[in-house]
Amino acid sequence: MEVDIGHLLRTGVLIAAMVVFIGGVLYLNQNRGPRPDYATFHGVAAGLRSPAGVIKQLPIGDTNAIIQLGLLLLIATPIARVAFAAFGFSAEKDWLYVVISLIVLAVLTYSLLASH
Repeated sequence: MEVDIGHLLRTGVLIAAMVVFIGGVLYLNQNRGPRPDYATFHGVAAGLRSPAGVIKQLPIGDTNAIIQLGLLLLIATPIARVAFAAFGFSAEKDWLYVVISLIVLAVLTYSLLASH
């Protein structure tokens, strides 16, 4: 199970990195013009501050949404690891660790979906 979890984490990070890289390349290709002013911080658009907002912006080809998707995939990787561990512990019939894994999974999922 540990080897499979290692593969899961490695694959998740690589996919997230590729999505962010592709989004970055598209962003740089699309945004040619005057250099942005980085003296003051400007956060992402309000529509990209939630997973649902990112998904809504993807079909229109928003490069910022592609980058945000990569970051969401990076965040989802440890969540997938905990879910995988819960299934692995249930296959081993180690019910205490199944319960602990499910509690951790619930907290992680809530913190991702309930953020504002």
